Amino acid sequence: MQTIFGTLWSFIVTMAVIFIFVMWIWLLITIFSDIFRRKDIGGFSKFLWILFLLLVPLIGAFFYIITQSGGMAERQAERVARAQDDLRAFVGFSVADELKKLEELKSAGSLSEAEYQALRSKLLSA
Repeated sequence: MQTIFGTLWSFIVTMAVIFIFVMWIWLLITIFSDIFRRKDIGGFSKFLWILFLLLVPLIGAFFYIITQSGGMAERQAERVARAQDDLRAFVGFSVADELKKLEELKSAGSLSEAEYQALRSKLLSA
């Protein structure tokens, strides 16, 4: 009975260690990608951050997260917005987006009911 629980406990600890290691690698990849994509700091500053992360990985990563987290979030939000805009430009338009715009124009009084219905039916048939 002791060996079964010992084996189970060993398995759980091993899985936890593997999980922490994978999360650690993910965190470092996120930090390195943020450092390389930054345009607000120069090459020497990037070099110092990378050197700090390589020499003292745990403290360096936590220090980077604590001091740069706001900027990381803003840069990530900008990248996501840019990717969405690029996707919209590539795909074209969405019928749901166009219907929403038509509804807004109608409620603002820019479109009459007849114009709204004509444009709506044209969008739905396309």
